[in-house]
Amino acid sequence: MKLRLLMQFFVLLITAGAVMPISAGAAGKQLVYGYVTPGPDTWYKRDVDGFVFAAEKAGAKVVVLNSNYDAEKEIANIDSLINQGVDGMCVFTFNQNGANIAAKKTSAAGIPLVVTDNAGLVLKSGHDIVAAIDFDWGAMGNDVANHIATNFPGEDIAMIMGIFEHVPVQMFRASFEAEVKKLGKNKIVAIKDGKYDPSVAVNQIQDLIEAGTKFGVLFVFNEDMAAAVVRTLKTRNLLNNPIKVVSSNGSPPGLALVRDGSIKYSVSSSPGWEGMISALALQSYVTGKNKSKNQQIMLPITPVNMSTMNDKAKVVPWEVDPIWLELTKKYFPQYNGLY
Repeated sequence: MKLRLLMQFFVLLITAGAVMPISAGAAGKQLVYGYVTPGPDTWYKRDVDGFVFAAEKAGAKVVVLNSNYDAEKEIANIDSLINQGVDGMCVFTFNQNGANIAAKKTSAAGIPLVVTDNAGLVLKSGHDIVAAIDFDWGAMGNDVANHIATNFPGEDIAMIMGIFEHVPVQMFRASFEAEVKKLGKNKIVAIKDGKYDPSVAVNQIQDLIEAGTKFGVLFVFNEDMAAAVVRTLKTRNLLNNPIKVVSSNGSPPGLALVRDGSIKYSVSSSPGWEGMISALALQSYVTGKNKSKNQQIMLPITPVNMSTMNDKAKVVPWEVDPIWLELTKKYFPQYNGLY
């Protein structure tokens, strides 16, 4: 009874302005952030690594929940973090509806939210978030289309994408397909869903070959899938003659395949650095350094070829690396002092 009366008295003092409420992170309180990741793919794991790296450098703790590509589990994970009373949340969802649900729920709960790899569409949800963190997937689609047109004119193109419902996949496809049509030097003859799963990608390339589909260029949306496809093409003596593989991400296995000529071209986009920027955007808001809402933050992309692959400032490492700190100071100076 005494404790309850004391708490009521304290609330009255705050309301009257006699006592200032304690802000997050004050009085030695460790901030706790929640992270909802969509699945076990390497890209997602590295994004989590980058988020945890930055959060821990800033003195915060991270609770990570994996949705395993299950929409209902994703919602349950969001609810779980809200019920745990986290100080902020990052959601990396594999579908647009999941991001909007997260925005609605966290807004109602008063929990700051950062959304990763949603191409900024969540900013149209009508609910305030801190920031949408993305790579410029549209620019990437244009880049790859132009590279193919310049280096493989006249060649038909087949595509093995990630999950069709994933917004970055949709953004890439929209720009890539429009640019291929505009340039008029190539034709897309097949588009398959690889599910971000190397075994699915292998089945897709085998089906294309068995169906007799003719193409000279194969775009594979990430290099985990591309590595498996390359092995399949090698066993059939089809790699590079006639099928040239183009991919994206600049992952460690991908760089090795670019070096030996198995992948002809790729685009660097480090999920680890993206995760770091997601954490810093959240930390900046929660600690009051930056109270801007509904920010769209885009990370730069660069071509992966023989002249760039040994430069970490251009082909950004996926694993935790000191270069992330240097690049953050260069591209995102607003986060200096947070780590």
